[in-house]
Amino acid sequence: MARVTVEDCVDKVPNRFELVLLAAQRARNLSRGEELTLDRDDDKNPVVALREIADQTIPLEKLQTDLMKSLSRAPEPEPADEEVMDLIPTDQNIFGLQDISAEEEAASLPVDNEDLPPEDIEAAIEAELGGRRR
Repeated sequence: MARVTVEDCVDKVPNRFELVLLAAQRARNLSRGEELTLDRDDDKNPVVALREIADQTIPLEKLQTDLMKSLSRAPEPEPADEEVMDLIPTDQNIFGLQDISAEEEAASLPVDNEDLPPEDIEAAIEAELGGRRR
């Protein structure tokens, strides 16, 4: 069979850039072991991919989905530095190395809002917001 050209495929995929992306994705899929839909005829994967697109033996929607999956990668999490680890709250970071008795700890905890009258709650909210209300 004669070599396929982009001109043979343009009527199937009018945008040449999209055609190149789809053909490259199909060629990668073929190199990963997907089944051929045409005879190879000693052609390499990119030529086979273009021939399959030109003969419409593969669904273009599947190629577009595969392409989107290959392009959308989640970034790898960066390792935390020692400085960042120091900022992560732990019992040692919060209370330091000092010993806190249960009474002192209970005294340092915030008071339940149910015990406060509504006016005090409003005043506490305003103080927290710096006098600005949302």
